[in-house]
Amino acid sequence: MNQNNQADAELTKYVANFVVETKFDDLSSEVIELGKKSILDGFGLALSGSVARSGELVRQHLDDLGLADGAATVIGGGRKVAPRFAAFANGVGIHADDYDDTQLAVAKDRVYGLLTHPTAPALPAALAVAELVNGTGKDLMLAYHLGVEVECKIAEAIAPRHYQTGFHATATCGTFAAAAASARLMGFDVPTTQRALSIAGSQSAGLRENFGTMTKPFHAGRSSESGVAAAQFASYGWTAAARILEAPRGFFSAAGGGYDQNAILNKLGAPWTFASPGISIKPHPSGSLTHPGMTEMLRLIKEHDIRAEDVERVRIGTNSNMPNALIHHRPKDELQAKFSMEFCMAILLLDGRAGLNEFTDAAVERDDVKAMIEKVDFVIDDEAEAAGYHLMTTLIDIHLKDGRKISGRADFGKGSPAFPMSYDEVAYKFRENAEFAGMARARADEIVELVRGLERLASLDDLTSRLISVG
Repeated sequence: MNQNNQADAELTKYVANFVVETKFDDLSSEVIELGKKSILDGFGLALSGSVARSGELVRQHLDDLGLADGAATVIGGGRKVAPRFAAFANGVGIHADDYDDTQLAVAKDRVYGLLTHPTAPALPAALAVAELVNGTGKDLMLAYHLGVEVECKIAEAIAPRHYQTGFHATATCGTFAAAAASARLMGFDVPTTQRALSIAGSQSAGLRENFGTMTKPFHAGRSSESGVAAAQFASYGWTAAARILEAPRGFFSAAGGGYDQNAILNKLGAPWTFASPGISIKPHPSGSLTHPGMTEMLRLIKEHDIRAEDVERVRIGTNSNMPNALIHHRPKDELQAKFSMEFCMAILLLDGRAGLNEFTDAAVERDDVKAMIEKVDFVIDDEAEAAGYHLMTTLIDIHLKDGRKISGRADFGKGSPAFPMSYDEVAYKFRENAEFAGMARARADEIVELVRGLERLASLDDLTSRLISVG
């Protein structure tokens, strides 16, 4: 992959033009409906994330800032604050449980075939600024889609080294998502949008060493906040470089050592990433790499009536890259459990489910969970390795005490474009997350229907008034 430095490429200007010129009518009905599922999912995750320990600390931070009332809703937080801080709080909330959607990659050289969690940085910024400018449902949806598309195509273009050497692409590329969404809602022209993207690029940060800690969702929140702040500074007249993406000292070079111009130039909205290769919605609050195996394990448990007490050993085989992210083989808390293949398999064998109620410190500390984890061998498998790093191929062998071996293989999990969740299935997940946060079923049902008809909302007040608190 070579760096493309031609001045006439004007890549950042191309991105800015896309943000400024795209209309709601340019979104296909397919993309609109796919986006609604991720928006509803994001709102539910912001609610459940608001009652996580990180949500409590975010509220403490907002208190310490001594903020006056603002225009933007902190979902589940019972308050409105300045847009950048609402974007931060809601971004942390959406990513708090690692239960948010994931972008599939086009290129075969992308580890795991995944790139970013697109909604966590894009939606909070779009919602916060849409409230600021009294936007409509269509305004919110268009800004969200523009942010996601910019984020995903930037992630697709940057060299794989970016992620492999430790950058968290959701944090780095997500900053551009938030800036793009904010710029559109603020009505910027092309040069001002270029400056917003440039200011965002200088705030792009996030390191994978912090996976399994509260700082991973902090990345999502800060990227969303940074994008909003970038747009605000651009609106004041703050100066910035015009070619922040493609310049020799710009984002692609500094953060990745290169990029594939063909992955982004003339590719924004052609096709929309939501349409191809697609975005997955998570069925479990754990790292995406666990989901093919978890989907297959659940199938095997149900099909063969496997009981935990009958299990002798379990072998989970993947390619050699997946253990680089699933690093917690003996997790100590629920955050580490999200990146533990052993825990994910063990909890399914014991409880037959793996939702927010199973990813808790108490569950990690259970004696039966610890004992089952010891029976799970997470290994590199030649067949999975041969399938390629762009897949999350997972092979399962369950050895039972009666001598039987039950085996299965999965390349994709439930919620992926190959095995999608319907709007009603996402609504079921939303209701579970809203209930987890303490929201009454009737209010959750109202939000489900408001998002279902989001493009018809002349004002966002009916929606945000129901999201602001769970009471």
